[in-house]
Amino acid sequence: MEISKEAYFIRQTTLPEIGKQGQEKLQNAKVLIIGCGGLGSPVAVYLAASGIGTLHLVDFDVVSVSNLHRQVFYKTEDVGKPKAEILASEIKKRAPFTQVTFSNKEVDKNSILELISKFDVVVDATDNLPVKYLINDACVIAQKSLVYGSLYKFDGYVATFNVSDNQGNISCNLRDAFPKIATDIPNCEQAGTLNPIVGIIAMLQANEVIKLITKTGKLLANQLLIYNALENSQLKIKLKKNADLNIHEIFKNSTYIDKDCSVQDPSMLISGSSLKKIVNDDNFKIVSILNETDIELPFNVHQKIPYAIFDVEKFNPDFSKSYVIVCPKGITSYDVTLKLKDKYPLLSVFSLKNGIINY
Repeated sequence: MEISKEAYFIRQTTLPEIGKQGQEKLQNAKVLIIGCGGLGSPVAVYLAASGIGTLHLVDFDVVSVSNLHRQVFYKTEDVGKPKAEILASEIKKRAPFTQVTFSNKEVDKNSILELISKFDVVVDATDNLPVKYLINDACVIAQKSLVYGSLYKFDGYVATFNVSDNQGNISCNLRDAFPKIATDIPNCEQAGTLNPIVGIIAMLQANEVIKLITKTGKLLANQLLIYNALENSQLKIKLKKNADLNIHEIFKNSTYIDKDCSVQDPSMLISGSSLKKIVNDDNFKIVSILNETDIELPFNVHQKIPYAIFDVEKFNPDFSKSYVIVCPKGITSYDVTLKLKDKYPLLSVFSLKNGIINY
């Protein structure tokens, strides 16, 4: 069926604040979305349907069962498949006037500046704090506007950073709100989240992108919006520019590596290749600490204990066996391994390095 562009966007162009000129701005815009999970997937679909001409999706992860309750553009048959690829395919079915591309590679310090240079707006839809700061700092250096979103349990956070006004002044960025990377905040895998708050924050991000491109309405610039799903309340915090911050110097000296992974003791880890050799060895017991059915297990395990209810005091080890603790990414399994080793120093216990998704 041939679809008219005018007919497709008629409800949007009818708005005098958008009109044909605004729609043309959307069609000419190039938007980069980093993270295709709970935030990134609806942001991408809504932006494509709104008429963004070029979208590029970046996510190294695959769809897991535990994603499905809040990442609603993925289906059960997508489990184990690359998120960015599946999402790009869904967008092509729905948005005939958007060119969408994707990458399954993880963003890092060596690649991010080149990556963001090709786009007008960057959307941060990640759930990893060091990566969020990497994206922020790169956008400051490259002078790219950044639409930020994050989640913690029932709270969601949205802001539009690094926007230039008519006088050439640049608005606040993430480090003006939170100067340093927090080390004690769990991600959604560890803390849990409710699916409506994910959709709400994603829609607020999509709304910011559209306003930014069409120059319509008032942006969340120099302020941070905090929305609480339990109270159905929102709070706007004013942000002030920190003139003492040297983002170029910070970028130069930072690794942006998740400390949960970077400081893991190699002696307490087992590689995927090594696990494959002993996966059926009776001398080893494999314990998964996936939350419910996080992702499909590629091997049989001897015991399943959801991380949310793991209690080291109730764990009764068999000291004649060696234990391998597994989880999706190797972070929570390492945490459990440390707790077991601290409680039972003589226990032979290892964490699967980099988790099941890299097995």
